[in-house]
Amino acid sequence: MLIKQTELQLRAQSRGFHLITSEVEQALSQLGSVQAGLLHVFIRHTSASLTINENADPTVRQDFESHFNEMVPENAPYYRHTFEGPDDMPAHLKSSILGSSLTVPVTNGGLNMGTWQGIYLCEHRDHGGARTLVLTLQGE
Repeated sequence: MLIKQTELQLRAQSRGFHLITSEVEQALSQLGSVQAGLLHVFIRHTSASLTINENADPTVRQDFESHFNEMVPENAPYYRHTFEGPDDMPAHLKSSILGSSLTVPVTNGGLNMGTWQGIYLCEHRDHGGARTLVLTLQGE
């Protein structure tokens, strides 16, 4: 039984939804040796999140950003947590809606996702900075 944990530092990204599947795969040197297992991906931040969705058409990521900005607006009059700027409280809400972790099956040395699926970093801040992921790979 293999259990491997590593941290992956992602470079700072602009606000939006960014495919990071290849960075995750490259950070896992032992991925190819796992025949059956699970990869748990956790983001160590409260204003960014993770999700799995369409990996081919970039307009999907643009539509995600547009929808979430409409659904969770900046400068809502009832926000009290405003000292870090107008994008901060909406970023926390978006992060809670989408979530801080993912679990992906691993089969025959690769991530067992659908043909059109990819892992997104969801950056909810205008200037969020570098983000850190904890990757835990377990399997046989």
